[in-house]
Amino acid sequence: MKKQIRNFLLLSTLTTISIYGINKAINISSSLKNLLKTDKGKFFNWRYGNIFYTKQGTGRPLLLIHDLNPASSSYEWNKISKHLAKNHTVYCLDLLGCGRSDKPNMTYSNYLFVQLITDFIKNVIGTKPDIAATGNSASFALMACNMEPEHFNKIIIINPASLESLAKTPNKHKNALKFLIELPIFGTMIYNLAFSEKTIADSFSEEYYYKGHMVSSGIIDTYYESAHLDNSRGKYLLSSIKADYTNINIVHALKKINNSIYLIGSEGNPERESIIHSYISCNPSIEASWISESKYLPQLETPEKLLDVLNLYLDPVR
Repeated sequence: MKKQIRNFLLLSTLTTISIYGINKAINISSSLKNLLKTDKGKFFNWRYGNIFYTKQGTGRPLLLIHDLNPASSSYEWNKISKHLAKNHTVYCLDLLGCGRSDKPNMTYSNYLFVQLITDFIKNVIGTKPDIAATGNSASFALMACNMEPEHFNKIIIINPASLESLAKTPNKHKNALKFLIELPIFGTMIYNLAFSEKTIADSFSEEYYYKGHMVSSGIIDTYYESAHLDNSRGKYLLSSIKADYTNINIVHALKKINNSIYLIGSEGNPERESIIHSYISCNPSIEASWISESKYLPQLETPEKLLDVLNLYLDPVR
């Protein structure tokens, strides 16, 4: 019996050491290309961590907010930010827990990001900007606008999350998954499997792009690096997302907001029409447009088409 216990402990120790070594190798190899540099940006010293951002152009301020995903970063706007900077002062930030920003071990709530956006506008931009946000990130942009509308101008949402999914809340089972992902070694292994190069490539070809075969290796490499910067500490954001802590019911805010809201949906997403109509049913003043031959990330797949729509909303002909 003692021998069996000893063998079990030895095997467990060797397994743990092996997993630790694999995790370490992934962390090192993922950033070898150094695609996400910080030399062309600055850091906003926020109370919960340093927030990386870039600023370019002149004109009315425009804040671009990437999708809420540990692999995402301001790189999401890389193909259109320079074009928008011709007529706007464009700010692109990496959300807390993403990209080059800090990734603290904490629970990431929707209100945390509401605070981040509001503080960034007050302390960095200094005047009310137009906002463009992707997917789930639109929820905290809308909530921030609802709480302090005087700090916001127009809000543009690209492929918003469904109102039903945003209304989901944490429970015991989801908290158990959160705990599992946050474990030091085995949790990191789960995270690394969830954000392997193959998994990210599959997400782009099946969910993010209308023409999956058009995804470049550079995009995959950049998202892979973003997911694993800072020793894969993006797992803390992932655990909060999986446990629904980043969700919030935005129906009341949608009905209350008087700011101009514009929705942009991709025709390649089968559920986008019903999702956008549900937003408009809450606030009939919302305007909507559609982009053909694109799916979840038109700013990367069809940047020219998205630019046409953004310019229409941001700089309408007078």
